[in-house]
Amino acid sequence: MPKLITFLLRHALGGAVAGVAFSALLIWSNVAGLRHLVLETADGPLAAGIMTVFFIITFASVQMGRAIMAMAEPEDHDDLTPPRGGVLIPIKVSERG
Repeated sequence: MPKLITFLLRHALGGAVAGVAFSALLIWSNVAGLRHLVLETADGPLAAGIMTVFFIITFASVQMGRAIMAMAEPEDHDDLTPPRGGVLIPIKVSERG
């Protein structure tokens, strides 16, 4: 399997685990009555499943995006931004009348 696919799958799995853990934590801590909804209503398991799937999608996507952005090479300063810790030089700008 290509390295990039393995890299993305590994990070997606980490995000999915975080999504499941977050969903379980919300239900366990009874935020907004979620524990009551899941345990004492007929459609509670369906609601918990849908919520968990959406958290898995969200957290896995964020984790994959973070991992991809962390692969960036160091910034080059060839553009017009001043270097960090550099001194700004004031210039005169004439006002158009």
